[in-house]
Amino acid sequence: MRSSVKVRNDKSDKNEIITTTVGRIIFNSNLPDSFEFYNFTIDKSHLKDITLRSFKELGNEETSYLLDRLKSVGFEYATKSGITMAINDIKVPESKQEIVQKAENQIKLLEDKFEQGFITEDEKYQSAVKIWTDANEEVTDTIENSLSIYGGLYFMASSGAKGNIAQIKQMAGMRGLMSDPKGKIIDRPIKSNFREGLTVLEYFISTHGARKGLADTALRTADSGYLTRRLIDVAQEMTIINDECGTDEFRIVYKNQPEDQFKRSIISKIKGRYLAQPLVNGETGEILVEKDTYIDDTIINNISELEEKIDSVSVYSPLTCKTERGLCIKCYGGSLANWNPVMIGEAVGIIAAQSIGEPGTQLTMRTFHTGGIASVADITSGLPRVEELFEARTPKGQAILSDIDGIVDLLETTEGLVVQVSDRETMQQEIAVPKSWEIKVKDGDSVIVGTELMSPKDQSITPKDTKSNPSKIVESESSYAGVSGKLKVTKQKITITWENEETREYLIPAASNLIVSEGDPVKAGDPLTSGPKSPQQILVIQGINNVQEYLIEEVQNVYLSQGVSINDKHIEVIVSQMLRKVRITSQGDTDYIPGELVVINDFSSKNEEIMAEGGEPATASPFY
Repeated sequence: MRSSVKVRNDKSDKNEIITTTVGRIIFNSNLPDSFEFYNFTIDKSHLKDITLRSFKELGNEETSYLLDRLKSVGFEYATKSGITMAINDIKVPESKQEIVQKAENQIKLLEDKFEQGFITEDEKYQSAVKIWTDANEEVTDTIENSLSIYGGLYFMASSGAKGNIAQIKQMAGMRGLMSDPKGKIIDRPIKSNFREGLTVLEYFISTHGARKGLADTALRTADSGYLTRRLIDVAQEMTIINDECGTDEFRIVYKNQPEDQFKRSIISKIKGRYLAQPLVNGETGEILVEKDTYIDDTIINNISELEEKIDSVSVYSPLTCKTERGLCIKCYGGSLANWNPVMIGEAVGIIAAQSIGEPGTQLTMRTFHTGGIASVADITSGLPRVEELFEARTPKGQAILSDIDGIVDLLETTEGLVVQVSDRETMQQEIAVPKSWEIKVKDGDSVIVGTELMSPKDQSITPKDTKSNPSKIVESESSYAGVSGKLKVTKQKITITWENEETREYLIPAASNLIVSEGDPVKAGDPLTSGPKSPQQILVIQGINNVQEYLIEEVQNVYLSQGVSINDKHIEVIVSQMLRKVRITSQGDTDYIPGELVVINDFSSKNEEIMAEGGEPATASPFY
C-alpha cells in the first residue's frame, strides 16, 4: 500500500508522470472526477476540506455519495491493514534521562538557595514548577520529532483518528506534573512513563488525577450544559432581520492582537465577513479588496500570499450592528455551515450559544483523557473562567490596572508597597509680541501667574483707543503670564513652558505579583500586577471597544488552550448582548430617570427625536 510507484496523472493537463503510492491511487479513485490528484498524506483536517469543497462545488447529494465511498474504502483497508500496537512500539527517547538529570540539577541549586535564605518558599515552588514544565515540554518535542518510529501508534495519532501527542508523551516520555485534590500543582513530577512503569509513590500521586477525571465527567458536564442554557436565554432574540443596518461603525482586526496568546492568522479572522474599509497592502498602500466586499474562499486565496503585509482589517461585526432586536446580513457575514452570506431568518443567537456551550462539554470530558495532568489552562479552571467573563463577575485574583498613562515609581510605606504612576505632560503657551512693545522679562526666567511680560512703549493708549481697536484689548490682556512656568524669549514671541502632573497611587497587596519596575512607562489600562483584568475596569478606563476585544480574546484563549476552535462571530453575538444597555447619567429633555438602564438603540432613537425638536439630549455611560 505504501510502495512508491510511478503513474501517469490523468487529472493533469500535462499528463505528467508522478511518483506516488498505491494507497493514494486507491484513495483518489474514490474522489469526484473534477478534483485534482491529492499526492500527499490525507489526515482528518484534509478530509474536512475535501468534504466542504465537494459540498460547495457538487452539492448535497454528490457529497453524501462521496462520504459513503470514503467510509467503505476506509473500513475495508483499516480491516486489511492489521494496524496493532505492541509495548515494543513505544520507544523511550534516549535523551529523556539527560533532560531529567538537567532538571534535577536545577532543582538541587534551587534547594540550596532556599536553605541559604536567598528565595522564599513560594518562589522555590514557582521555579520548581517552571523547571519541570520546561523539561516536560522538551521531552514532548523530542517524541514529536521522532514520532514516525512509533509504528501503528504513529498512524493513529498523525491521522487524527485516535490519540494525540499528549497521550503518547505519557506512554513514552514522562507523565510530568500532577494536581492534588484541591487543584494545586504538586511540585514533585512523575518522571516515569507507562512504558517503564510507575513507582508506588508515583502511582499514588497519579490517583488524584484519575479520580479528578471521573469526578469532572460527572459534575462539569452539567455546568457546561447550564452555561449553554443561560447563553441561549441571552441570545435567543438575535436573528437575521434585514440586509443591512446602515451603520458606519466597524471592528478593527489586528495582525497581532495583544490579548491573543495563540497568534491566530488575520486571514482566518476575516473569512466570511464584509469589509467596512478597503483592504490595503501595509507596505505599498495598494488597495487589495474594495469596501463592502464579502470575503469568500476566492478572495482568501488571492490575498493569502500577502498576509504578512496586512497590518489590520476593518470589518462589519455583530458588535456594531444597529438593527433593532436582531442583526443584519452585512454585520453578521457568512453562515458557518456553507460560508455563503447568511439568510434572513437564521437564528444566529441560538447557533452562537450552542457553538460556545457545546465545546464546553467536550472540554469537560477532556480532563478524563489525560488523567488530570497539571496544566495552567486545565478546563476545571477554564470553564469557570468563561462563566466569569460572560456573567460580568469580578475575576478571582484580578490585576491592578493603571488609570492613566505615566511613569512608575515604587514607594515603600508603613502600609506596604505603593506603586505611584505619574503623568508629566509638558505644556506650552505662546504669546506674540506686538511691534512697539517692550519685553519686561529675560530668556530662561521663571514666572508666576500675573507676572508682567511686556508693555507698550507708547504709554498713551487710552480706553477710547481700545474701543476703536479691539486688538489692543487682547494685547493688553496677554501682556501678563496666565500660568506659572519657564520662559523662552525671542523678539517675535514669548513661550511659557510648564509641566502638568497627574499622579495615581495603588497599594499592592502582599500576595500580588508585581510585574512593573521603577521607571517603567505604562499606558492607561496596563496591568501593574499579574492576574486576569476586570472587564468593568477596562470599560471605565479604556472604553467599550477595548472591553469587547478583551472579552473575545479571553474566551478564545480558554478554548484554544484545549485545542477547540470557535469562530469570533459567535462570541461577538453574545458580547453585543452583554453591552447592549447604557446607564443614564443625565436625563436632558427626555423622560428617562438618572441611573435607569436603557437599550442603546432605544436611547439613540429617543435622543435623535429630542434633538430634532431642539431639545437637550440625555447622556449615558456604557454598562456591563
